[in-house]
Amino acid sequence: MNSLLYALIEALRCHRWLRLLACAFIFSSLGNGLTQVVVFGLLLAWSAPPALLTLAFLFATVPGFIGSMLGERLCSRFSPISLLILTEGLGLLALLFPLLGVGYHSVAALLAVQSTEALLSGMSWPALTLLFKRGLSETELPAATCLENVIFASQVLLGTGLGVVLFQKIPVLALLAIDAISFLGSLVMLWLAGGLFTSASRTGHVEKGASATLRWQTLTVRQKRSLLILPALAAVGSPAMALLPALAQQLRPQDAAGLALPLLFARSMGQLCGPLLLQGDSLARFAAHTPRLLLCLGIFLAAYGMLPFMAGWIGYALGMIFVAHLASNVLFAAGTFGVLSNFQAAQTAIASGKVWRWQTLSASLFTGVAAIVASGFGSVQALYMVSSAALLMVALIMRFYRE
Repeated sequence: MNSLLYALIEALRCHRWLRLLACAFIFSSLGNGLTQVVVFGLLLAWSAPPALLTLAFLFATVPGFIGSMLGERLCSRFSPISLLILTEGLGLLALLFPLLGVGYHSVAALLAVQSTEALLSGMSWPALTLLFKRGLSETELPAATCLENVIFASQVLLGTGLGVVLFQKIPVLALLAIDAISFLGSLVMLWLAGGLFTSASRTGHVEKGASATLRWQTLTVRQKRSLLILPALAAVGSPAMALLPALAQQLRPQDAAGLALPLLFARSMGQLCGPLLLQGDSLARFAAHTPRLLLCLGIFLAAYGMLPFMAGWIGYALGMIFVAHLASNVLFAAGTFGVLSNFQAAQTAIASGKVWRWQTLSASLFTGVAAIVASGFGSVQALYMVSSAALLMVALIMRFYRE
């Protein structure tokens, strides 16, 4: 048995610090998901226009560019676990923004919390990747890939799942209180993990011989592909995900919030289950095979493209979102594993920071174009036009860098 889930279970059994880290990010993901429910739920309840809903996704992406630069530099000065504690503490303070948004009916405050979360996510990504690279052996890296995927999916699976149940049933302030408690729990778990974590001596000899810089001309084709997979996914996927609330408005105008939140939950279920279809030893082969990558992106786009025809079949719409993210997160797993496995320890934070920035630029560019097209032609036309053009561009780039 060599599935990613089995690899993760084995690594959790061997490392107590990893178990505490996983618990910390489960708490944190719960809080982030609740914040997302509050932001998009209020925007939909306030009848925000489709262009603003799309730009809300953009505000939740762009600051990650700056965050990744900060995280990359801070990783060279501080331990990665200290940086993760810092980001969680700042995330707790950022809950002041939705409080202001609720109290003053401020859309700007809601967008500010989205931007702050993006900044902090960009800071934490290089630290988390470096922590896995230092603390786990090469054979345990598939477990790190699976855990990163669980962290990524839990934000909506737990937070949005709870938010879907509680939103409009309890006051928004109560949701924010639960959010704050989750961040406090994460801080406690990270502090305990930091006390147990010690960098394994096995990485010491690797870091001495590793270059602390990355130059595109000196990278191998496999390294270049590993840096391009996640930006490619962002190019195709970000416009579709940004347009999802607007599509929900079109499918069910009288209850957009009631549909959008279950769609987000179905999205996260697909994100969680997708990589579990892979075997640990197949990740490297999958990332090197261009037709498989394009097939996943094609399935993702086709599933989203079916949504406009399912106004009367909401259950099928949820199924399409699940299938779309089942495919996209197989690609996500391949991309994260490529960064972990194809770069040495001293380069890992730099490589992951570079991937995050490229992913942010890609998502920002194509989401911005989608917002413009949506305002002029509608959300459905924007989905078809922008994501299809992005898929064609990705196909050309991946063909150029094929192994």
